[in-house]
Amino acid sequence: MQSEMNNSCHALEGREDVIRCLNTMLDPVDRLFNTGETGIIFGQTCAHYPPQVAQMEGLSRLLWGIFPLIAGNGPCPYWDKYLTAIRNGTDPQHPGYWGITTAYDQRLVEMAVYGLGLALLKNTLTDHFTPQQLQNLFRWLDQISSAEMPDSNWNYFAIMVQLGFRQAGLPWDQAAVDARFEKMEAYYLGDGWYSDGPGRPKDYYISMAFHYYGLIYATLMKDSDSQRSALLIARSERFAEDFVYLFAADGAAVPFGRSLTYRFAEAAFWSAAAFANLQVLSMGEIKGIILRHLRWWFSQPIFDRDGILTIGYAYPNLVMAEDYNSPGSPYWAFKIFLVLALPAESEFWQQPEQPLPALSPRRTLSKAGQILVHSPDSQHVYMLTSGQLELNNYVNTEAKYTKFAYSSRYGFTVERGRYGIKHAACDSMLLLADQDNYYRGRRDCSEVQITDTYIRSVWLPWKDVRITTWLVPFSDCHIRIHHIDNHRSLDTVEGGFAVIWDAQTRIEADDRTCLISASNGVSRISQVDMGSKRQADKVITPPNSSIMFAACAAIPVLTSQLDPGEHWLCCAVSTQGLHLPEPEVRRDPGGNRLTVVCGPESRHFSLN
Repeated sequence: MQSEMNNSCHALEGREDVIRCLNTMLDPVDRLFNTGETGIIFGQTCAHYPPQVAQMEGLSRLLWGIFPLIAGNGPCPYWDKYLTAIRNGTDPQHPGYWGITTAYDQRLVEMAVYGLGLALLKNTLTDHFTPQQLQNLFRWLDQISSAEMPDSNWNYFAIMVQLGFRQAGLPWDQAAVDARFEKMEAYYLGDGWYSDGPGRPKDYYISMAFHYYGLIYATLMKDSDSQRSALLIARSERFAEDFVYLFAADGAAVPFGRSLTYRFAEAAFWSAAAFANLQVLSMGEIKGIILRHLRWWFSQPIFDRDGILTIGYAYPNLVMAEDYNSPGSPYWAFKIFLVLALPAESEFWQQPEQPLPALSPRRTLSKAGQILVHSPDSQHVYMLTSGQLELNNYVNTEAKYTKFAYSSRYGFTVERGRYGIKHAACDSMLLLADQDNYYRGRRDCSEVQITDTYIRSVWLPWKDVRITTWLVPFSDCHIRIHHIDNHRSLDTVEGGFAVIWDAQTRIEADDRTCLISASNGVSRISQVDMGSKRQADKVITPPNSSIMFAACAAIPVLTSQLDPGEHWLCCAVSTQGLHLPEPEVRRDPGGNRLTVVCGPESRHFSLN
């Protein structure tokens, strides 16, 4: 079934192909409806909410694809079954009633798609309900109007419901919409970027939530709420100028942050951009990003043997799952199918697919605390980050948010245990142990500075260990510089990117450099002399550590032991096996400025 799913969905070129792909993914789900036809039983793993809510969630997430499909007059063999589920689930007299919600309730999350359905379909949806059934639907959804929710993108769920009410001719609450928008205005950072609540990260929730819902609202409310709609469009256009840099030419995106099991929701923003006719890229370029992204995903083993989308990233993997990931959660990926609401004659479907636009080799996203670096052909993209921290401390938070670099090709590894370096997810991190084999790295940063030249962060793994790190991007590599002021003896390990460890993997190492050549690419780390000596080596992680592949991962590393005192560590990290120019780092006589040279390129910056 896995190969059948991949074959059916891999050759995507036009609208009919995308429709066929969506229906192919819906086929195996049909037999999984619960006995009351109010939800879908995808599996037996658990989230932090009850199984009955998970079943409702699973059904609801499929509607992110089904509602746009119906809105675009596409065929959906299962439409009547989903309508029955909605009627039953919102009927207080039905045994499978979805129930009364409470504060911070997962059911509030799932209400947003019903707002989308009402907004897109209007009477095409409501005509399938008797007056009493429609009243049931309204009352169940209206619980969100005054619900207590996290101070985050959740505010948009209430807006989507009110938008649906208004578009479908049902009573709606303008004051509730205004209040939610006012809350989220406090999250706006500038340059099109939000944080996902006060002091929270800038990850894919900004694209697949804030701008996704905002563009739907702006498109449908452009006449009746013109000022707000124009503002949302302008912010999305500015955001798109940055966000395009997260995508490689082969369709892959740079995995970063939580909720990566939503997979092709990474590109959902571009579907919303097409829906809103956003004037930032050509429709052919937007179409290319979406179709290549889908093709990349459908070349990965992301389905189980029954054709069900699994929890994981590039393969089934519960190790990297969040506490809120139920077996049906991955179907939020269906947000990308919003483009099916566009008619066949629309510009999006009529324009031929185009490659990525011409992009600069390097793009600084100052509001996001990120620098994106593209290879000359954009076949590989990596992100340098400032070490932002998710305050909710989700599973493997450090791995998902605070590594030095993330890659469209190599992804990253997650921690498999607290003891021993091979379990500690040392790729793209500097990890330190208090001579006890328990490793810790950058988590929270006391200071962050980002420029077009570097990212600087200050972090304290212990109260008496202060580390200042500079991440400096170049064309062929990136340079990491660490100034360590420590008052204890420490063991250190710093890793490059993680590659597949199998019979074909080859390692070349000397005292200064470890280069690992594998079937998925090359990873290299080399010492750059700043006074402290380190030893080149490798670390082999357990299977299922990488989010990109199930096999063990091989990570080139540099190791050292540091006595109490002041130390400078420096390295060059590359994904090329070719000979690279020997980087050089110099401090000026006064000790207040650094010069970093790599081939013909150089960077100069202050240490303050």
